[in-house]
Amino acid sequence: MMKLVAIDLDGTLLSDDGTISSANVEAIHRAQEQGNMITICSGRSLHDTQEILQRAGITCPIITGNGAIAYNGQELLHKYIIPEQVIMELIPMLESGGYYFELYTNQGIHLLNKGKAQLDEEIQRMIEKDAGFPVEWAKRERDIQFEQYGLQYVNDYKNIDVAGLDIYKIFVLSFDREKLDHLESLLTGRTDLSITSSGQTKLEIAQAEVSKGNALTNMSKHLQIPIQDTVAIGDNLNDLSMFQVAGISIAMGNAPEVVKQKSTYTTKRYNEDGVAHALQSYVING
Repeated sequence: MMKLVAIDLDGTLLSDDGTISSANVEAIHRAQEQGNMITICSGRSLHDTQEILQRAGITCPIITGNGAIAYNGQELLHKYIIPEQVIMELIPMLESGGYYFELYTNQGIHLLNKGKAQLDEEIQRMIEKDAGFPVEWAKRERDIQFEQYGLQYVNDYKNIDVAGLDIYKIFVLSFDREKLDHLESLLTGRTDLSITSSGQTKLEIAQAEVSKGNALTNMSKHLQIPIQDTVAIGDNLNDLSMFQVAGISIAMGNAPEVVKQKSTYTTKRYNEDGVAHALQSYVING
């Protein structure tokens, strides 16, 4: 029976260096050869996701920005943009709170030239607060942001043309969990936004209808594959909405316990080719 398999990227399909392992690529190709449909379903940007897949030699429909944008080949299936007036309200709020953030747009990811220095200052403050703060881990989390494809550096967010950019996600990164919790409390309950997270240092803001679950439902309708014949593979809180709608949900071995509890199965860790293991166990015949 043909299945639609939705696969997350970070903490799921990607290796530590941001590439897709040969074992995972081979398993995806085998699943496709058997007539299954693969879709990547990631919080990453459109440009970044396209580049990662091209380098791995994988061709498939893609869902990006946590479900904000979906493509099947050249065909745009849906695009949910954050309204301009909401962006104009949120940017000053984030700047006054001293948050590092990125704008995901139709022209790549916009971020400040001083962004890296801003994160370095926060890491230093965390070290002063807590001598046991994991510095090397924080620096790696920082560096991942600047390894994305399609980065557009600006000196000031006031210089960008918000009306001319389709902004579909605001990504906030902070090593200060209290600061992130405060921001989340300010935004939670708003009916014009969806709020999710792909990790303890991250908060992701999008238009109200945006979720991986909604996007997977739309993709299954477009491809005419019943939702009960879908498989979702992921590792974090932003994957739970697709776990709720998929016929089978598979958590990575590195997923938090709350994600594992909401899944049908648990596979190996991301750095143990857990996606290949999941596909071989639950999708590929023979």
